[in-house]
Amino acid sequence: MDQRIINLFDEYTHKPLKRDVFLKRLAKLTGSMATALATLPLLEINYAKAETIGSQDERIKTESVTFPGADTTMKGYLARPAAAGKYPAVVVIHENRGLNPHIEDVTRRLALAGFLALAPDALSASGGTPTDEAQIRDLFGKLDPQKTRENFVKALDYLKTRPDSTGKLGAVGFCWGGAMANQLAVHDADLKASVPFYGRQPDAADVPKIKAAVQLHYGGLDERVNAGIPAYEEALKKAGVPYELYVYEGAQHAFHNDTAPTRYNEAAAKLAWSRTIKFLKDKLA
Repeated sequence: MDQRIINLFDEYTHKPLKRDVFLKRLAKLTGSMATALATLPLLEINYAKAETIGSQDERIKTESVTFPGADTTMKGYLARPAAAGKYPAVVVIHENRGLNPHIEDVTRRLALAGFLALAPDALSASGGTPTDEAQIRDLFGKLDPQKTRENFVKALDYLKTRPDSTGKLGAVGFCWGGAMANQLAVHDADLKASVPFYGRQPDAADVPKIKAAVQLHYGGLDERVNAGIPAYEEALKKAGVPYELYVYEGAQHAFHNDTAPTRYNEAAAKLAWSRTIKFLKDKLA
């Protein structure tokens, strides 16, 4: 697909670009409104492909949980190995589409790999993530950044208290959640490992606060997010923060999301995920 179309869709999903404006610009790129409307399903998320590990898989246990947030009762989806025991705990942080079937599946993948995994819902105060995409975009635009970050810190606090947790904490985040994973590394000294996927970087001045090891994943074609890589890497080096940085050439923003048909890159996604699991196992052992 024309890279200009993918870039436009990225702008639509990450900036306050109204749907009618997006469609008009898409029509200019595709040649007509009819072609634009036919192209749209190729760009949008398809949750029919979200489940790679079933929620009834006997190897894991899943449940919906609540825990105290900074200013609300937080909702979340939790998955863990079926066998009794204590496991290292990982917060899974969703994209700017909220807690959806894809993120629940990613949470189950972590459980299958041997982790106690919790995916909080950033929109808990509004009753949880709705199904309407336009409503989700509107709700994300109204989130208070500081309170939202505090709510995810509270998720880490909750995981510490669970009897099935070893108390060793990690975070994995995607897009909006990648930025939040970076913020958790800055604001929670108990975090041992943070894995942001194509997430906005923290301010360089905040990097010396990071106590966690960091593993960073970026799509080579993601110019918007990648612009912040050099300053972040320089700050990590100066602060002596242990980090790994991977750029997957030819991969788009959201390349790990297998429900995003035009941006998913199977080879990059599988490699990045294998690196993620190894990193988390090493750092949370």
